[in-house]
Amino acid sequence: MLEPTLPANLGLYYGNAWHAAQSGRTDPTFDPATGKVLAQVATAGEADVDAAVASARAGFREWRDVAPLERARVLKEIAAIIRKHGDELALLDSANCGNPYTEMRGDAGVAAAQMEFFAGLVTEMKGDTIPMGPERINMTLREPLGVVARILAFNHPLMFCGGKMGAPLAAGNAVIIKPPVQAPLSALRLAELIDGLLPKGVFTVLPGGTEAGAALASHKGIDKVTLIGSVGAGRAVMRAASDTLKPVLLELGGKNALIAYPDSDPDKVANAIVAGMNFSWCGQSCGSTSRAFLHDDLHDAVVERLAAAVSRFKPGMPTDPATTMGALVGREHFDRVMGYIASGKAEGARVVTGGNAVTEGAMADGCFVEPTIFADVTPDMRVAREEIFGPVLVLRRWSEEGAMMDEVNGLDVGLTCSIWSKDLATAHRAAARAEAGFVWINEVGRHFLGAPFGGYKQSGLGREEGIGELISFTQEKNIHINLGGQ
Repeated sequence: MLEPTLPANLGLYYGNAWHAAQSGRTDPTFDPATGKVLAQVATAGEADVDAAVASARAGFREWRDVAPLERARVLKEIAAIIRKHGDELALLDSANCGNPYTEMRGDAGVAAAQMEFFAGLVTEMKGDTIPMGPERINMTLREPLGVVARILAFNHPLMFCGGKMGAPLAAGNAVIIKPPVQAPLSALRLAELIDGLLPKGVFTVLPGGTEAGAALASHKGIDKVTLIGSVGAGRAVMRAASDTLKPVLLELGGKNALIAYPDSDPDKVANAIVAGMNFSWCGQSCGSTSRAFLHDDLHDAVVERLAAAVSRFKPGMPTDPATTMGALVGREHFDRVMGYIASGKAEGARVVTGGNAVTEGAMADGCFVEPTIFADVTPDMRVAREEIFGPVLVLRRWSEEGAMMDEVNGLDVGLTCSIWSKDLATAHRAAARAEAGFVWINEVGRHFLGAPFGGYKQSGLGREEGIGELISFTQEKNIHINLGGQ
């Protein structure tokens, strides 16, 4: 196993300097694999948010006037730093959020790629000209919003910090990052690594909890707030943002479906079910396809194959490069997930594999849960309807397509959907009927840089990972010129 190097600075980063919280408060951040405290980190409150926003507004006034290609150059330099220090940052994430080091190393690459992607789009923030006849010119411009607050989730701390700052910075905004309260260390280390590359105040890291998040969402000096998190947290952010009528971008939860038609290959479907559940992250992914709908003709053959398909995911110490599945992010979340597993068993679901906590050896004090798959699940069970955000997948048997699609679409969320069939027409029609914002056909789990990602219904508002994300951090201005007016 590898040992992470903690950031030298564990305070609040704004104005290109480190600060203690004005209240003096710090809170522990843990290693969920061992239960041990990794560090005491400053916790931002409302007064700290006020100070950071003032600094960010001053930085914005300088950054917005930097030529777009120069902004792009700086972002590419940041991306190179993330790549150079990817191993170190991944190890911090692994120790702090419980996900496997190898997967977190991939996250570092994704963060750098997203930064480079948006750096390459700085010249695409284009306006239009509108014909008005002789002696008149009418045109539109794209201008940055101002100060953007991004409130991040714990499952991909570095990827969300490094990747999600790219679009707003490319558009000319200042960015305030509120890292996840459970795993703030990689964001603090990134602030150390890129200190001085951006004008004072342009990049801020404010570790903190709900007080800091609420203050950012409601602050009159914040021009847009974004959240990756639960549906409940999204509602809270949207309510707070409404006081100042600021726009929001929300990537929220899902109870996503994988649909297998009878002509599908059972081996491929079994592997897709396991891959789509994101067991490497202990199922802690909003996009996980945690409901698998298997046609009667296919159901039993797939179930027979699932134990073997899932066998490559075994809980282990997250900082061990050989580990394929890490720990849940913390004890409170662990208890919540185990409560759902108990509920599934009590309500009559059949355990295909897993269903237990791992409490032996080096993992005795950690938050480890076996990959768990339930069969014989009915639509009224909690495990069939509620997002668990853990390594728990449910199987549903179907025979009539209309009833199956009604159940797939019967929840208030709709983030992703995966459809499996050899008949492209069948799959394409199903994709059109699925009430989800991101649909795979004969594929699952993957994101594609440039392809917009986001949800339907209460799975969120707005789209990320494409040019639309960049444009969403700008505002449109119309300018009309009367050439003969003087």
